[in-house]
Amino acid sequence: MMLRYTRRATSLLRGLILSLLGLALFAPLAQAGDPVTLTLYNGQHKEVGDAVAKAFEAKTGIHVNVRKGSSNQLASQIVEEGDRSPADVIYTEESPPLNKLGEQGLLAKADDATLTVLPKDYVASNGTWIGVTARVRVVAFNPKLIDEKDLPKTVLDFANPEWQGKVGFVPTSGAFQEQAVAIIKLHGMDAAEEWLTGLRAFGKTYSNNMVALKAVENGEVATVLVNNYYWFALQREKGQLDSKLHYFTDGDAGGLITVSSAAVIKSSKYPKEAQQLLAYMVSEEGQRVITQTTAEYPLHKGMESDRGLKPFSELQAPKVTPADLGNAEEALDLERDVGLN
Repeated sequence: MMLRYTRRATSLLRGLILSLLGLALFAPLAQAGDPVTLTLYNGQHKEVGDAVAKAFEAKTGIHVNVRKGSSNQLASQIVEEGDRSPADVIYTEESPPLNKLGEQGLLAKADDATLTVLPKDYVASNGTWIGVTARVRVVAFNPKLIDEKDLPKTVLDFANPEWQGKVGFVPTSGAFQEQAVAIIKLHGMDAAEEWLTGLRAFGKTYSNNMVALKAVENGEVATVLVNNYYWFALQREKGQLDSKLHYFTDGDAGGLITVSSAAVIKSSKYPKEAQQLLAYMVSEEGQRVITQTTAEYPLHKGMESDRGLKPFSELQAPKVTPADLGNAEEALDLERDVGLN
């Protein structure tokens, strides 16, 4: 009888051991097979971030959860969250918010293979963020209200009294603030303050760039300072437009090139996959996805826009790189000083 019970106990024990071994063997496999979901903090236009996320998932099988907000808001959120941030990648409309995060040591260096496909003028000097696509500052004007030949030779002249009520601008726009920084770099703080003061006195302020552009299109104002891609977005929506674009030349600050930017967050739980997303954004396929969604210039070396943009090589931009623009705090301080925000 004792032998029968011993055999039964041994059999039960053997079964329990095998079950535990099975759990030990297969649990890691199940964990390894768990799908990765990246979190993208998207400060770019919603349709752009969504298009990138969808295309990347189709390419890799990696799901991307997109959280939309303004570039500065999302950058500030990452600062507050610190190592607890759920963000893996941040994608911004402009470079200053990423310059700020880089200064605080919150960004991981982009992979060398990613940096290699981009011109060095459009990435952080230490490689912690990259320019994804570029845009250029322009003047949108209505030919029914003003001839192109009568536009000023420099953007600085829009601050003069003769432009009373004839020029619109968006002081809250990150690109407008970058333009103010470019003027500081090129002409000094006093010139930038004079420019902002003159625009406040004689110009018309608008809440956002598309509202400003539509004001020109509708004949409410003769000119506005905007990014080029807004005009192409409105053209895609409406077809033939009355307004036209004027490009500043000779390195004038009115023709500043700025970039939408992206970076991997240093605290990312999935650094390998986050780097994959960054690399995809500047791959030829990723660049086509983005530039078909918004009329910006691809920055992948050798690629050109097929959206009818003025060729990137023909832009006569000032010698001020996105890295030179820093975190744009100088411009924000000046805007406060002259009463623009």
